[in-house]
Amino acid sequence: MNKKKYLVIAFIMIGLILTFSKNVSAEPINVPNINFSVGGEDTSPQNYVDNIKLLIVLTILTLLPSIMIMMTSFTRIIIVFSFLKNALGAQQSIPNQILIGLALFLTIFIMQPVYSEINDKAFKPFMDDEITQEEAMEFGSKPLREFMLRQTRQKDLELFIEVSKLEESEITKENIPLTVVIPAFAISELKTAFQIGFLLFLPFLIIDMVVASVLMSMGMFMVPPVMVALPFKLLLFVMVDGWYLIVKSLIMSFGG
Repeated sequence: MNKKKYLVIAFIMIGLILTFSKNVSAEPINVPNINFSVGGEDTSPQNYVDNIKLLIVLTILTLLPSIMIMMTSFTRIIIVFSFLKNALGAQQSIPNQILIGLALFLTIFIMQPVYSEINDKAFKPFMDDEITQEEAMEFGSKPLREFMLRQTRQKDLELFIEVSKLEESEITKENIPLTVVIPAFAISELKTAFQIGFLLFLPFLIIDMVVASVLMSMGMFMVPPVMVALPFKLLLFVMVDGWYLIVKSLIMSFGG
C-alpha cells in the first residue's frame, strides 16, 4: 500500500510540473564587432613620434629596477646594511623592508644631482622635440658615466677594457662604453662595501669574544653567547649613535 501511495504522489507531481511548465527561450548574445586595422584617420608623423617616445619611456620603466641596483649607490648601501644586521646579530629585529626602504631613499638623495642633470639635458629636451633620440642617449648617459667612473677602480676598469679588446689609446672618459663601465663599477662597489662591512664587524666581534670568554670561565656552557652579547652590542651601537655615523660615512664615501 505504501508503494502505491508513493507512485500516485509521484504521478501527481509530474503532472503538475508538465501542466505549469513554460517554454523558456534563450536570448541571443550580441557579440560586438571587433575590428583590428593598421592605420586610421590620425596617422601623422607626429603621432608615430609620440608613440615611439611612449615606448621608450615604458622600456625605461621596465629596466628601472636593474638600473637602480647596478648603476647607482644602492648596491654599496644595501650590502653595508646587510653586514651591519649580521654583525649586530639582530636578524629578526630589523625587517628587510626597513633596510631596503632606507637604502632606496638614501640612493635617491645621493643620486639627485645626477638625475637632475639627466632630466635637464636629456629627458626634457627630447620630450620637447629639441634633440634627437641619439643625442638624448648621449647627453643622458654622460652624467651617469661620470658618476660611475668616480667610484670605479682603475684596475677593474682596465680588466673589462682588456677583455673587450678595445684600444686603450682610443678610450677616454667621454667615449668609454657603458657596457664596460657598468660591470667595472659593480665589482668596485662590491669590494668597497665588503671593506666597510669588515670595519663594521670588528667592534661587535670583540664583544662576542669577550662575552664568550666570560661565559666559558664561569662554566655557563649552556647559555648562548649570542643572546648575552646582543644587549651589549645594541648598547654600544646606541651610545655611539651608530645610524648617524653609518649614514654619514656612506654619503661621504660618494663625495657627498
